[in-house]
Amino acid sequence: MATDEQVPPAVALRGIGKRFPGVVAVDDVNLEILPGEVHVFAGENGAGKSTLMKVIAQVDEPSSGHVELDGQRVAFRGPGSARRLGIAMVHQEFALAPDLSVAENLFIGDEPGRGGWISRAAERRAARGLLDRVGLDVDPGKRVALLSTAEQQRVELAKALAVQAKVLILDEPTATLTERETEELFGIVRELTAQGIAVAYISHRLDEIFEIGDRVTVMRDGAVVDTSPVGELDEARLVQLMVGRDVANLYPRNHQPPGEVRLRVEGLGRGDAVRDASFEVRAGEIVGLAGLVGAGRTELARAIFGAEPPDRGVVRLDGRELRIRGPADAIAAGIGYLTESRKTDGLALQLGVDKNITMAKLPMLRPGLIDLSGERRIAERQRETLRIRVPSVGRPANTLSGGNQQKVVLARWLETGAEVLLFDEPGRGMDVGAKSEMFQQMDLLAERGKAVVLISSYLPELLNMCDRILVMRGGRIAGEVPREEFSEERVVALATGARSNHD
Repeated sequence: MATDEQVPPAVALRGIGKRFPGVVAVDDVNLEILPGEVHVFAGENGAGKSTLMKVIAQVDEPSSGHVELDGQRVAFRGPGSARRLGIAMVHQEFALAPDLSVAENLFIGDEPGRGGWISRAAERRAARGLLDRVGLDVDPGKRVALLSTAEQQRVELAKALAVQAKVLILDEPTATLTERETEELFGIVRELTAQGIAVAYISHRLDEIFEIGDRVTVMRDGAVVDTSPVGELDEARLVQLMVGRDVANLYPRNHQPPGEVRLRVEGLGRGDAVRDASFEVRAGEIVGLAGLVGAGRTELARAIFGAEPPDRGVVRLDGRELRIRGPADAIAAGIGYLTESRKTDGLALQLGVDKNITMAKLPMLRPGLIDLSGERRIAERQRETLRIRVPSVGRPANTLSGGNQQKVVLARWLETGAEVLLFDEPGRGMDVGAKSEMFQQMDLLAERGKAVVLISSYLPELLNMCDRILVMRGGRIAGEVPREEFSEERVVALATGARSNHD
């Protein structure tokens, strides 16, 4: 991180405010981001972090105050102007054209050539140089749609270098990355800051804040509540600043001796995605599913739920063999599935919270006639039980934060009385307060004798919440780790096929 006090901040925010109709999203923010530092922005969903970043990137015009770059005040002229000034933002959802090549994506609007002619050869050469800087060894002519998520993210980073970025904004960059891909990203970030590039970094993951950050700014209700060097904070203090209260335990798990077997999966398979999967979950247990991206964890859950019905094997609930030809059969049998992507698979975003909660089990006055007042009563009860923050249960689901959307999905399955709950990446995109509440509900389900399966790419969630962890590799269950042997090394070794000290 830069230490020369004579060097002006890369970005200075002076009295920045941003108001939308009826909402103060950012309130009188004053702070500086220094050249060569990773400045982390932390806080719950809705705290104002992303809005503040959009002001810096000139996606949103501030309602008050102004932005300075390298000590000079800049006027708002839109994202294109910000990029020309050296500000690049990598959003959670990448801004790439999937049907164009990597090289074409890197130079959209600024293609090399002259006289109106684009030099594709020069474009590919320049692209190769940028890709080398971010450690991405792919053909510049390859279509972006054929790249993995981690590879697409590196293309976004290369786009930032293409405009000679002085300020790089990363919004939840590790949300869909594996542990190894996250470490590789951190290596790239460190190389960029060593070159004097300022990095503004939004994250909900506490461990990576302490690993990659130099300073951290905590926001709450649109305002800055603290800016400190990362080394002056510990996890407990950081969480307290973020949520405005003490969170005694992010992972509130009350481990109890398990009961009888509730879910038994025997030789389940679907093509090459899931191969001969066999395991069981007892009453009161939370069993984790770990593995690298593509290991088959989600495919296994979808097979059990009937979203992608298995072509072999057996699923039993309380000893009874189930015939699951689709999700309706699974729901009727007592299985609920909180999908990995709540926005695309878990919610009808344009419908109200009430209709999303009851869609798996509609309250009926008589066949063909929905009990609308009953639907509202159910939604109000679940809103109170799960503390879903929404002014009215009739509000569309797309107006809620990620954490509250996840609670709506959970409420749906609680309303069906599901005995088996499959949670697929339930903490993704959620702030620490919402995560703590979600995991508390998971623990309560286990206490009530439900069988719970937790899929997560974030090992601290599995290590703190689970009674056992099943590790998948290549569509198969590669091994099981009992609680007394829990360690990141053990799980990673099984996920990658490497040897560990337990082998």
